[in-house]
Amino acid sequence: MRKVCFIAAVSTLFLAASAEAAQQPFEIDSFPTSAGEVKITFLGHGTLMFFHKGQVFHVDPFSEVADYESLPKADAVLITHEHFDHLDRSALDAIVTPHTEILLNEASEKILGRGRVLKNGERTELLGVKVEAVPAYNILHEREKGQPFHPRGEHNGYILTFGDTSFYVAGDTENTPEMKALKDIDVAFLPMNLPYTMTPGMVADAAKAFRPKILYPYHYGDTDVQKLVALLKDEKGIEVRIRNMK
Repeated sequence: MRKVCFIAAVSTLFLAASAEAAQQPFEIDSFPTSAGEVKITFLGHGTLMFFHKGQVFHVDPFSEVADYESLPKADAVLITHEHFDHLDRSALDAIVTPHTEILLNEASEKILGRGRVLKNGERTELLGVKVEAVPAYNILHEREKGQPFHPRGEHNGYILTFGDTSFYVAGDTENTPEMKALKDIDVAFLPMNLPYTMTPGMVADAAKAFRPKILYPYHYGDTDVQKLVALLKDEKGIEVRIRNMK
């Protein structure tokens, strides 16, 4: 596996909804890649915003974490699945233009009536960025007997590769065999929102298997992120970073 040195430049982006609105601070980390700098804005919950070469990639925009009227318009949007906190029409209406490219799962495309469907295991290119859809599903956690919160084969996580650097946004999932078999992931975002996704132990289990260089727990709700930090404190080569992604 290649060796990549990351320097995280954590800054603050202030965005205002209007002259009367209070400013909203968001953390930003910066990553050097062979294709140029990638900046990631941590909007909250399961929502991220990637900046690269003047282009804006929104992931699972959700209007409860930010005022989308004040955010940059989307050159591209990636939607992992159709649940309301991942497919939010209000947020999309504020940032999507006729020129925005949308990558999504099949159920989301049926709801929106536009976009390019990527099924589990498929790969494509999105504005010059390589994207692979990774299965996202539950193994243990169910709404009721036999009805998982996220059924197998229906929802996506995404690996976005900018040059030589890969970013894995897992979506709503547990520590599946497909996740644990991933290779050469530089930065991973793994969900820890109980009871819908993973426990800290599940996230640690997955991280020890595919060994991302940097791990962000995200979409973690009220789960204690310090439990994950403790579970991985002796794992050399995996840096756990905590950002405000409740």
